[in-house]
Amino acid sequence: MRIAFSSIIAGAAFALTTPVIAQETSVTTPTSPPVAEKRDHSFTHHGITISDPYNWLEDKGYPEIDDEDVLEHLKAENAWFEAQMKPHQGLVDELFEEMKARIKEDDSTVPQRYGEFLYWSEFEEGAEYRKHYRRPLAGGDAQLILDENELAEGHEYFRLGAFSISKNGRMLAYSTDTSGAERYNAVVKDLTTGELLPDVIEGIRTGLTWVMNDSALVYGLADENWRTKAASLHVLGTPVSDDVELYRETADDGFNVGHGLSAQDDWLIIATGDNETSEVRIVPADNPTAEQILVKPRQKGVEYNIDIRDDLVWVHTNDDHVNFRLAVATVFNPDEWTTVIPGSDEFYLTDFDLFKDFYVTEGRLAGLDQVQIRDYDNTGKVTPIAFPEASYVAGLSNNPEYDQDKLRLSYESMVTPDSVYDYDVASAELELLKQQEIPSGYDPSLYTTERLMVTARDGTEVPVSVVMRKDRPKGPGPLHLYAYGAYGFAYPPNFSTTRLSLVDRGYAYAIAHVRGGDDLGRKWYLQGKLNERWNTFTDFSDVAKGLIEKGYTAKGQISASGGSAGGELMGVVLNTDPDLWGAVVAHVPFVDVINTMVNEDLPLTPGEWPEWGNPITDKRAFAYILSYSPYDQVVAQDYPPILVTAGLNDPRVTYWEPAKWVAKLREYKTDDNTLLLKTNMGAGHGGKSGRFASIYEVAEEFAFILTQMDAGE
Repeated sequence: MRIAFSSIIAGAAFALTTPVIAQETSVTTPTSPPVAEKRDHSFTHHGITISDPYNWLEDKGYPEIDDEDVLEHLKAENAWFEAQMKPHQGLVDELFEEMKARIKEDDSTVPQRYGEFLYWSEFEEGAEYRKHYRRPLAGGDAQLILDENELAEGHEYFRLGAFSISKNGRMLAYSTDTSGAERYNAVVKDLTTGELLPDVIEGIRTGLTWVMNDSALVYGLADENWRTKAASLHVLGTPVSDDVELYRETADDGFNVGHGLSAQDDWLIIATGDNETSEVRIVPADNPTAEQILVKPRQKGVEYNIDIRDDLVWVHTNDDHVNFRLAVATVFNPDEWTTVIPGSDEFYLTDFDLFKDFYVTEGRLAGLDQVQIRDYDNTGKVTPIAFPEASYVAGLSNNPEYDQDKLRLSYESMVTPDSVYDYDVASAELELLKQQEIPSGYDPSLYTTERLMVTARDGTEVPVSVVMRKDRPKGPGPLHLYAYGAYGFAYPPNFSTTRLSLVDRGYAYAIAHVRGGDDLGRKWYLQGKLNERWNTFTDFSDVAKGLIEKGYTAKGQISASGGSAGGELMGVVLNTDPDLWGAVVAHVPFVDVINTMVNEDLPLTPGEWPEWGNPITDKRAFAYILSYSPYDQVVAQDYPPILVTAGLNDPRVTYWEPAKWVAKLREYKTDDNTLLLKTNMGAGHGGKSGRFASIYEVAEEFAFILTQMDAGE
């Protein structure tokens, strides 16, 4: 099982607890943008003093936000956003209605077997959230086991976290977040009676793992610094105060703890690690308080994750090759690893799954997803699953059973809607079970997708995925460019119904697979982190210039967007290449990088140092981060139209980062172009949570892009 650490893939700096905000007051319609007061503040590191006059926007009582000056400024920015967008409300509504019309409102997932039941979820028409159902394999009526709409009632924000069915099918353990602060409360529901058990675990930040023959749960709490430092055991029916701590991470402040079960559900796997180093322990799932077995001690820079089948430990690791190898060992000598699949310069091995009669490896070859069926007894026998398009996203989907003869797969591309397949392992045949339905109509033959290579300034070839209508006029036209480029996350060339609202208006939509992601292997990621971070930023600008040279677009006809670490990317390229962009949208942008990375009291900062560098102890890291930190590098120049979003409850990129950045942009920019900040006062990192509320925010974003780009023509 692939253990998911409680770290993040985007942004930085978790909040300490759920922010408390003062009561909103009405704000009159403004006639000019708010100007933030400048207050003297500076700090010094390595002999370098940095002035930070907007530091006051960080409420010093955080996570309780009651500074009236701060709240009034955020409200003033929201009022300015509303005032500037009001003339375009018709376009926002038009975009929202067409996006909503592409959603099948009464949609459902494909049922999947687990134990003695089939499980699936459904949206009802008009509902923001899902209902979860099951039906006995032997036949019978469907049973509603969880209604997210009911749980979300009365809350501005709602997110379902863990959803864990006990192996015997009797219990459902689940967790919910109603603030966006990503601190979840867990409960247990008896599915035979429909009643909630008295067991309530507050403040978890991991999944819920059933052990001890479904009589107990393993979980991880967010501590006072919002780090998951331990795995604990709760026995049903006992006070939470009596829960037993199975493992606590004490050696490294940046490490977080995760947990899960092995393929046959017989071993509890407890893992600790950060973005570059890991360490795993195992213990029998029926006796989780027994003495744990350490698989191999941590070694800085070595990552590994494991699964177990018949007392054989399977290990996925980068210990001798940057693109990972697959090895095996016994549970009796788990640190003696024997290679099964060696590391490869061409094939990037990203994951593996063990089943009863075969195992599956996943990875990328030349940046394209690969799914391979492999034989336990014949290591040379590999059956790749073939996919038809030149650029696509494919992988294993929901496969909860160890004994399966069919694999559930997901597939999509920038032209092909989200598709669910069953792959028959014996016959090697794919069966399409469901493809995303678009009620308002969608004809894939009207669109084309391309995979281009653009040469960056250092000679590196950067892949770009593009989708557009076939009848788009030849020659330069409007183009939207998106990227993320951090934490080794390969942004997929996926399908998007909302994206069609730009494409159908003549835009080409491009995804730049810049360094910092691991699109072309682990080296691709390493070439965009720490002291090579600038590659991410220059790749993005060079892709824009390359698309101009190839005739897809022209300077000033490119809109761009990115979120979190991708918002950092937007901030950098706005400073370095402002004339390239016709409009830029930065979602919850990580832009106050140097301030965050020197503040070790912020909960996630120590865990982020392997990604960005530690500017507290390393003078070179300080200088390097300062060289690109968007807030610190704002200069007096013309900037294009910019829309920035933030979440008051955001525990990843705290609200003051975008607020300070916008304040400084207002001070320095020499143009009259639009600059807007919208802060969600009741949501977090992902914006609003309901399916319609979230696409309304996309409609606002696209309306901003379309109106600003039109104004610049």
